[in-house]
Amino acid sequence: MVQCAADGVNRILLIGSRGAKGSEGYKRKFYFEKAAAEAGIPVSFYDWKDFGLLGSAGGMENSIVKIDAPEWESCRLKELEELTGRYGERLLQLSRMPFGAFFNCPRDIAEALDKQKCKRRLAENGVPVTEMYEETFSCGEELFGFMEERGIPQVFLKPMRGSGAAGVAALRYSPAKGRVALYTCGTLDRGGIVNTKRLYRLEGEDARAYLDRLLELECIVEKWYRKAVFQGYCYDLRVVVQDKRTDYILPRLSKGPITNLHLNNHSMEFGKLNLDKAVVENISEACARAAACYPGLKSMGMDVLLEKGSLMPRIIEINAQGDLLHRDAYGENRIYKRQIEIMKAMAPWKH
Repeated sequence: MVQCAADGVNRILLIGSRGAKGSEGYKRKFYFEKAAAEAGIPVSFYDWKDFGLLGSAGGMENSIVKIDAPEWESCRLKELEELTGRYGERLLQLSRMPFGAFFNCPRDIAEALDKQKCKRRLAENGVPVTEMYEETFSCGEELFGFMEERGIPQVFLKPMRGSGAAGVAALRYSPAKGRVALYTCGTLDRGGIVNTKRLYRLEGEDARAYLDRLLELECIVEKWYRKAVFQGYCYDLRVVVQDKRTDYILPRLSKGPITNLHLNNHSMEFGKLNLDKAVVENISEACARAAACYPGLKSMGMDVLLEKGSLMPRIIEINAQGDLLHRDAYGENRIYKRQIEIMKAMAPWKH
């Protein structure tokens, strides 16, 4: 391990998941360390599985710490909810350790994980967001009653602290015809909901049963907005904002209502959308305003919806660890190279 000088930073400490070759954790570590090596910056790595050993790490006060998400070994939503809760507790523990600096503040990472808290903070600061309904629901019938009373034909449901589309459900309900259709990448078995990498369409009693199990978890319910369309595909954007600058915009295109790329959807170069300059400026402005709400985050990935017709941008959510974009990492690796530049500017660097 590199020894640190008392008056400067000598290394980056990366906390993440080593993972099997080809896993998301492996890729995050590999491409970040590749960018650091090209800049001649040493990186020490700690796996989340060895979290208890972090307290004995030498030179903590002279390290800049980058925190990547753990890789969960479960795909069951109930277990993922519990694991994410424990992860939040570990983030708070990290915030109390005597590190030199955090690239992303662990307390802000923890808040961004909570979709309700995050979206409320954005809305309170005038950031355009996809709106939440403030009501809570314990079962499908309660939600159906709410939708019928308000004349709401469709909504999105999301586990409060989920990621990677785990548990996300797009629900359509027609009380006059008695029809229910639900789109999700989860399946239901006796143990509850299991997250998969495939999009399913459930109807009738299957949809109702799934919805009841989903609402056993802490969920938010959001207004369903019609997304912009390109060549027959609806799309949204993953926007990576780093140190107050928009560094990368990735369109995610889908034939269905959920655009996450691991669900056999596809991405494309942002410029090929041929959006007007004013629309691009509106996207950057909305993302900059969202980033200003979390000054402790040097890097964040934002999911941004463009409303069909007006192309008005709305922030869907913020991911404080949403920096791995395969199209970039397999190419120029600009996102991680920029992170290294930011870290070098954060403190005196001594070798």
